Amino acid sequence: MKKVGLIINPIAGMGGRVGLKGTDEAEIVEKAIELGAVPEAPEKAIKALKELLILKDEIEILTLSGEMGGVEAEGLGFKVKLIGSISSDKTTREDTINAAKKLLEGNVDLLLFAGGDGTARDIYKAVGTNLVAIGIPTGVKMHSAVYGATPSKSGELALQYLQNKIRKVQDIEVMDIDEEAFRQGIVTAKLFGYLKVPSSKKFLQGLKCGAILNEEVSKEAIAVDIIDNMQEDVYYLIGPGSTTVPIMKKLNLPHTLLGIDVVYNKKVIQLDAAEEQILNIINDKPFKIIVTPIGGQGYIFGRGNQQISPRVIEKSGKENIIVVAVKQKIYSLGGKEFLVDTGNSEIDKMLQGYINVVVGYGERIVYKIG
Repeated sequence: MKKVGLIINPIAGMGGRVGLKGTDEAEIVEKAIELGAVPEAPEKAIKALKELLILKDEIEILTLSGEMGGVEAEGLGFKVKLIGSISSDKTTREDTINAAKKLLEGNVDLLLFAGGDGTARDIYKAVGTNLVAIGIPTGVKMHSAVYGATPSKSGELALQYLQNKIRKVQDIEVMDIDEEAFRQGIVTAKLFGYLKVPSSKKFLQGLKCGAILNEEVSKEAIAVDIIDNMQEDVYYLIGPGSTTVPIMKKLNLPHTLLGIDVVYNKKVIQLDAAEEQILNIINDKPFKIIVTPIGGQGYIFGRGNQQISPRVIEKSGKENIIVVAVKQKIYSLGGKEFLVDTGNSEIDKMLQGYINVVVGYGERIVYKIG
């Protein structure tokens, strides 16, 4: 019997019809209720769950008591296992996060959650990409691509996945905006992370047009990719440039915009390191170099990062060099090759040829170094 996790944010979407543009903050929920808003998420979640009734005898739904899932699932006749109850009659972000963590521990086969972008952020915070999840769209702010096109489409996608008709999963963007700015008419979508979702253009809503990854969001996506792939007990030399800064910011580390920072086990070992400091730190230990090309020029070594000297590069080898660049920067090169000018012709020659470039989360292109 397969286990399906279910989390419903009953207040998601309440602010929409009364013009409040989201209910991520408690005082806004109170205001929505004062203005006559009623919960819509439970009914929308039921629409999704109805698509799974064909599997009623083959799945067990793990959820919370009350309107965060228990009432809806039991009302449709599913076999339900309650994993807890909400802290009060007013649900909070913590209820969602704690429930998602319990479902992760319970090794559910699929997590269904009903809400908006704020809910998706909470789910991401709790489980990351460690669970396969599908969002049921019930919120006001729906920039994230993790939701079905409609509640019923979310249910259909869940059915296809549970029946093994769709097995491919992919990491999909969790986006959100600043609600207060949104109320002032300013829409700025930000990438918060990724959820692992069954792959289907037919059933998913896709990334909202206004949230298409701009240059800053692309840099954040690259940063998440780098951090997710960082290895323990390996030193990372973080080169200068605006593309590498988000790596340090997401690690909550101080950084040097125009220098080389040394990171080890996600902690700063040395800020603004000079060549000799780098050589003394790494000695004969494993390390990787993270650099970004200069926009319009294409230099990856020898311009602004001379601290990563030929001696340092010789120790690392080409295989331990990670190049990061947003696609816009690649396009700005107009097909020109990456350039190197380390001051050592043998090292320059060693670097020539093709190299992988991280251009997004899980995205790589191959580019030539001339």
